[in-house]
Amino acid sequence: MKSVRVPASKEYEVIIGSGIISTLGEKCVSLLGKRRCIVITDSNVAPLWLGKAVDSLEKSGIDVITYIFPAGEESKSAKTLFDILEFMADNRLTRTDFAVALGGGVTGDMTGLAASLYLRGIPFVQVPTTLLAAVDSSVGGKTAVNLTAGKNLMGAFYQPSLVVCDTDTLSTLSPEIFADGMAEVIKYGVIFDRELFDAVKHGNIKDNTENIIARCVELKRDVVEKDEFDKGDRQLLNFGHTMAHSIEKLSNFEISHGSAVAIGMVIASKASIALGWSDEDCTDGIIEANRNNNLPCECTFSPEDLADAALSDKKRTGGEITFVVPKKIGECVLKKIPVDVLKEIAEYK
Repeated sequence: MKSVRVPASKEYEVIIGSGIISTLGEKCVSLLGKRRCIVITDSNVAPLWLGKAVDSLEKSGIDVITYIFPAGEESKSAKTLFDILEFMADNRLTRTDFAVALGGGVTGDMTGLAASLYLRGIPFVQVPTTLLAAVDSSVGGKTAVNLTAGKNLMGAFYQPSLVVCDTDTLSTLSPEIFADGMAEVIKYGVIFDRELFDAVKHGNIKDNTENIIARCVELKRDVVEKDEFDKGDRQLLNFGHTMAHSIEKLSNFEISHGSAVAIGMVIASKASIALGWSDEDCTDGIIEANRNNNLPCECTFSPEDLADAALSDKKRTGGEITFVVPKKIGECVLKKIPVDVLKEIAEYK
């Protein structure tokens, strides 16, 4: 078992290990006391892990209610968010109570945002059940839902009180969902850590999952500590995301976030070397890592459509957008570019 402390505006612990969902209740009681809680999850995760989570919480003396929403990115919406808030109010949760996000990134984002809004804020605990959520979205306090115009356009920074990552939950993931998480792991390697990149670019990382998750969490901890509210270095974590969010939107979210990020990293690398922004061409290495981890590398959408969709990206400020440039594997930098350069970047799809 590994533990990483995140010294954000609210300091909390990320605990990573096998079988630790059975200790969820005692960890919550130790931190938050014997309160009531709402466990929020989706229709895919509920049959697999909801019973174990509720059992642990109830055995520790916590009164539990549950909310299950339909699985899928389409549920990451204002409607689902407000349905959750109404359910909390109907069940008379108070400020002494807390929420548990049991699931992947969609669940964690919505639960965190609901917790930040309900009664102007109640505590919440992240229990990620996907690799993507474990290495990325469960840590750092970004919460959001999608709007029609684009992804994650309504949200808040709201740190969890605790993250409990049971690596056993990853055993129930499909190869495609596991690969989604690997896109984020590859991303961390390209941005910050060549050694991590080299460790995962050949695939077959399941025997080393705990260490890889812990390393990604450490890297995210470091950047969140320096820039919790995404004004500077934290924007490096958006490597590949400018075109990724366009790809997701244009596909009506049929292309998963991880697959879109994988493609977006390739586009960013190709464009950066062609435009003279990179010190070395990272493209072949990223393509190799993607393919060995069952991730795509190519995009079928037109450059015009990709660029147009990117105009609603939340990283845009006026006539500029912050683009993440891979200088070399293990080092990325931020570059402000005019939005009209987006079409030129998209040409390297």
